[in-house]
Amino acid sequence: MSKTSLKKIANRWRVRSAFFTLVAVLIIADPSGLSIAGGAAIGVVGLAFRGWAAGHIRKDKRLAVTGPYRFTRNPLYLGSFILGLGLVWGARSWWGAGIFGLYFVAFYIPVMAEERDRLRGLFPEAYPEYERRVPLFFPSLRPAPATEPRKWDPALFRRNKEFRAWIGTAIVWVLFIVRMLLR
Repeated sequence: MSKTSLKKIANRWRVRSAFFTLVAVLIIADPSGLSIAGGAAIGVVGLAFRGWAAGHIRKDKRLAVTGPYRFTRNPLYLGSFILGLGLVWGARSWWGAGIFGLYFVAFYIPVMAEERDRLRGLFPEAYPEYERRVPLFFPSLRPAPATEPRKWDPALFRRNKEFRAWIGTAIVWVLFIVRMLLR
């Protein structure tokens, strides 16, 4: 199987596999009030970062270079990573942390590579310079210079359906609380 095929499979199965990963973490979770509160605080940071990114991205129409895209080329995935860390913290399980780590490496590394290749094809003139200035995942402390004046757009946030991440996360936190109370 080629690298391209693996990247496409990872992209196709990333969200579906997240559900099963989450179920596994919920099953082995041993949450406490303190772990839930701390994890929720971390998770809100991840959700906020994702929301900030969702208000700047016009998928496949324009190269996103404003807002969090000045710090990292993958702020949605970075937000998901932070959110995942919050969920692992809330689960209070080393096994859960391991499952999340394996999931993230197995799916997000190929997905970021596939997306990079796709964006190189969609924006052959703009993407190489952007790629040179902005790191792939871990954000730079010094943002790339602003190349356009675009601001966060609530209509893009809605169009990108980012509210679903907030709803799904709220459901998970309720399940953690139920799990804690049933222990």
